[in-house]
Amino acid sequence: MPLTRLTLRQFEAFVAVADLRGFASAGEQMGLSSSAVSQLIAEMESTIGFRVFDRSTRRVDLSSAGRDFLAAVQTALRHVHLAEAAAADVRNRASGVVRVGAPLVLASAVLPAIVRAFNEERPKVVIRIRDTPVDALVDRVSAGDIDLAVGPDRPGLGQVLATPAFDSPWVLWCAPDHPLARRRSLRWQDLRDATLVAAGRDHERSVAQMHANAPEGTRIHPVDIVDNISTALGIAAQGLAATLAPAYVGVVAQPLGLVMRRVKDPEVIRQVCVYRSTVRAVPPAAEAFAEFLLERLQGFRPPK
Repeated sequence: MPLTRLTLRQFEAFVAVADLRGFASAGEQMGLSSSAVSQLIAEMESTIGFRVFDRSTRRVDLSSAGRDFLAAVQTALRHVHLAEAAAADVRNRASGVVRVGAPLVLASAVLPAIVRAFNEERPKVVIRIRDTPVDALVDRVSAGDIDLAVGPDRPGLGQVLATPAFDSPWVLWCAPDHPLARRRSLRWQDLRDATLVAAGRDHERSVAQMHANAPEGTRIHPVDIVDNISTALGIAAQGLAATLAPAYVGVVAQPLGLVMRRVKDPEVIRQVCVYRSTVRAVPPAAEAFAEFLLERLQGFRPPK
């Protein structure tokens, strides 16, 4: 049986005639003539191989086979209407799953509040936060492993667009009783003999790049490198070392009792961006969240 020749319009006509017990009434409901409705039913009956209505001059009744077939048609139409509603939600950016990558601090202390606010407006959109090292943000967006990413500026973007969200200076985080905490601001040369811990290769490289052209005697060299910024901040909180990081990590540094000291001459600014692919289609819900995310991040104020 060539069921692929069946059409939704035929199904709609069948259900309408079954409900209203007449071709004229069904035609009025569908915006068709009674002859057009009759033609749709005749085409459907030809395809399925049996009559669905017993016709008389006064009334139209479901045949025995029509009664058996009606429930399946009604179910099919319900699923089509659900699919139409789902498509409308996706088109209107009201539903879908969005995967957002971010490094530890942003993923744990900044993104969740933004996701909660977004879900209050669009409860059908599911936001999945993916912990992503800074080094991997661009690659994972490019590969399609995540739809969006938010994190510090990165070189070599390739087919990934970076939209600036806010600026955050590199600062020193240390315990209140650390010798460097006595000063309101610091110069890079003041850190030359300090015990510093770097969080991940990204921080280590960033510090090195800041002073690639500095004289040998003024370069900053971390004495230890750990994987996560939370570890570096924990070490600093115990006075074992100080750590250099963007000011925005204050959302987790300040609850540990750490103090921030600006490092100047020159002051180095790190830009936090939202990353999207320029070649892969971004789901409508992801576009909506990207706009919301940028708006909220642009209002984010790192600690001073």
